[in-house]
Amino acid sequence: MEEAKNNNSGTAGGRLEGKVALVTGAGRGIGRAVAVALAREGAAVLVNYNGSREKALEVAGQIQRDGGRAEAVGCDVSDFAACGKMVEELAAKYGHIDILVNNAGVTRDNLILRMSEEEYDKVLDTNLKGAFNTIRHLAKYFLKQRGGKVINISSVSGLMGNAGQSNYSASKAGLIGLTKSVARELASRGVCVNAVAPGYIATDMTEGLPEKAREGLARMIPMGRVGTPEEVARLTVFLAGPDSDYITGQVICVDGGMCMA
Repeated sequence: MEEAKNNNSGTAGGRLEGKVALVTGAGRGIGRAVAVALAREGAAVLVNYNGSREKALEVAGQIQRDGGRAEAVGCDVSDFAACGKMVEELAAKYGHIDILVNNAGVTRDNLILRMSEEEYDKVLDTNLKGAFNTIRHLAKYFLKQRGGKVINISSVSGLMGNAGQSNYSASKAGLIGLTKSVARELASRGVCVNAVAPGYIATDMTEGLPEKAREGLARMIPMGRVGTPEEVARLTVFLAGPDSDYITGQVICVDGGMCMA
């Protein structure tokens, strides 16, 4: 764990003042936007990363320059034991963790006839098992506190499916099932567990798609435009805050109308 030095006391008066938030995969894209938005509402943000240490330190530094509190925390969330160690150390250091945003995710796109076992396992291990690992280790702290917010970043791919992404879609659909089951288990102790399902959002991950694939996705959006990480972050902040205390087990799309049930 690495913490950039900061003498500021945080953003006073925010909806999340005094809260501690762990955001996985927060070095870029949606995770970065979520970390910054949480900090602006007063939360101390633990910026988790696996391979993007420099980017995570940049996020933590940005938050601190804006007057907030942040720490870059290295951990491969797909590693159950490593997750347990991370949570234990952070809980001891901060005294409590109030918000968990499971955003860490990877893609290994391929058609099912060509997809390797390694490609399938890597995506499920990070996107789905990683969320299980963090929730599993944090649950005892949430129960002891009789409160907590878990926001799992799923995807419309988990609701609709997507050709060439059977591994990714399966991981995001599984994340929705995990969300609903854990929400039922923890609701009586005041812990809210919800999922956000972004659609086509402008991030490094989506920019890596072939141009024809991006054009095809854009045509599927009734609102006629691509979303931004900040739009996903605003909903995540709402679900992390007190205004969502009676909302749990829900999946909310941020997709410009792309996926309408």
